Parts: sequence; structure tokens; C-alpha cells
Amino acid sequence: MAVKILIKRSIGQKVASVVRPLIVELRTHAMRQPGYISGESLKCIDRPGEYLVISTWQSLDDWNKWLNSHERKILEDRIDSITGKDTEYTIYVQLGN
Repeated sequence: MAVKILIKRSIGQKVASVVRPLIVELRTHAMRQPGYISGESLKCIDRPGEYLVISTWQSLDDWNKWLNSHERKILEDRIDSITGKDTEYTIYVQLGN
């Protein structure tokens, strides 16, 4: 069963230009992972500095393998250390599953 992962980050304006390329790099690596279906990166209009990535995976197991991968953790740690805030993850499935 496919899962959608909502990845939310708060990024200050001063560091946004440094963090955005790292988010793109994360997505590029994710696209090469088994089970990756799609993703999109969004910037909130109403709340400046709030970014959301919606990532779709074939299964929760595929997502968890990527979540726990060394290469992802290195990039995520860099992002979190720059922003000073932890990235938030929420997992969803389609209604009826």
C-alpha cells in the first residue's frame, strides 16, 4: 500500500538560500531509492519560512529504508543544524486502506 510522507521544515529567511539546495539534493537522492514514486517541494504563502515536501512511496517499508539510510541522515542533520529546528515527518495512507 502506497504511503505519503509530509515533511515539514521551518527555515529562516537568512538561511533559506543555503537550505533549499540541500532539500533539492535530498529529493534527488530519494528519487533513486527503491519504492520512490513521486515528490514535490512546496513553500507556504501564508507562513513565510515554512516548507513542505510531499513524498509518495510504494510502501511504508520503502520509506523507512530511506528514512534510516546513512546518506539521508547526513543531509537531514545538515539541514536541521542550519535551521536550528528538527524536521517533522507525518505519514498518511489513502482513506479506506
